[in-house]
Amino acid sequence: MVVMKTAIIVILTTLCLACASQPSVYQRLGGTPIITQIADNFIEQISYDETIFTYFAESDAQRFRDKFIEHLCVHTGGPCTYTGDDMVRVHQGMNITEADFNRVVQLLVNAMEKAGVPFPLQNEVLAVLAPMRSEIIYL
Repeated sequence: MVVMKTAIIVILTTLCLACASQPSVYQRLGGTPIITQIADNFIEQISYDETIFTYFAESDAQRFRDKFIEHLCVHTGGPCTYTGDDMVRVHQGMNITEADFNRVVQLLVNAMEKAGVPFPLQNEVLAVLAPMRSEIIYL
């Protein structure tokens, strides 16, 4: 029994160390410089999209940029603190449709492509953000 417990502890410790040594999505992206580039590209994409821009027309562009950078940093495992409002509060009353949500995702993909983010890493970023979908659509 003691041998079994010791073996389990060794296996769990090894797994924890392996997980801890994995670079975060933030690190693999290239940190704040690439996240900033993604944010700037994303804002540019939004500014050229007539449908999506209507959701942002009354926004403070600098605040959006700052909070989006913080948001991406935190959710990809970076050393940042998100100081903005939660996603429900930000999107409440906007009545964002599924089609418009999907369009925003495409604009984010375009922004990541322009920043040189490899496709598999783009998918990891999207996977981190995907759970927030229900906090954004039709609120």
